Amino acid sequence: MGSATSELPAQRTPLADAAETGLKIVVVGGFGVGKTTLVRSVSEIRPLNTEEVMTQAGQGVDETTGVERKTTTTVAFDFGRISLSRRMVLYLFGAPGQERFWFLWDRLFSGTLGAIVLVDTRRMEDSWYAIDRLEYHETPFVVAVNRFDDDKRRLSLDEIRQALALGEHVPMVDCDARVRSSGKEVLITLVDHLYALALSQEGTS
Repeated sequence: MGSATSELPAQRTPLADAAETGLKIVVVGGFGVGKTTLVRSVSEIRPLNTEEVMTQAGQGVDETTGVERKTTTTVAFDFGRISLSRRMVLYLFGAPGQERFWFLWDRLFSGTLGAIVLVDTRRMEDSWYAIDRLEYHETPFVVAVNRFDDDKRRLSLDEIRQALALGEHVPMVDCDARVRSSGKEVLITLVDHLYALALSQEGTS
């Protein structure tokens, strides 16, 4: 396993001196669903990542059906940052998708405000473990369907909700993880969901 590497972008956004509140968000989902791409597209800094070139050692271990063209894989986590204001910063953690790295997930969930479950409709069953672990930890989450160009089925959000057995209380949204504006809409959906939950809890306390 190689060491984690990071590069600074040409136009790096410095962290404000007044920043005092850090909010943690985790991006989870199956192997090759686009977690690294999403973190990279929305982060204001060049993300820290632990992507390594896939080798023959992973053959027979990592399920690559549907993502045969993928040549790299995350072996620990991705990390990005977004400044919501001068005082508040959002930290993004992208979890590795392969089953052999799932032991890292529970630690990543510690202290997490909420989560994004990325779904690839070509491999929808890969999302079940992420949803199960988030529900176990009682971590609020939204589901973002990353639409791939070669997905011929084009299932509706309602069809995907039924396939994943998700209640109506879980927000769902389409996205393109490659596009910054689309990724930001996913984050806004999650923040709105967390805000609504907080208001609901205040009303019952």
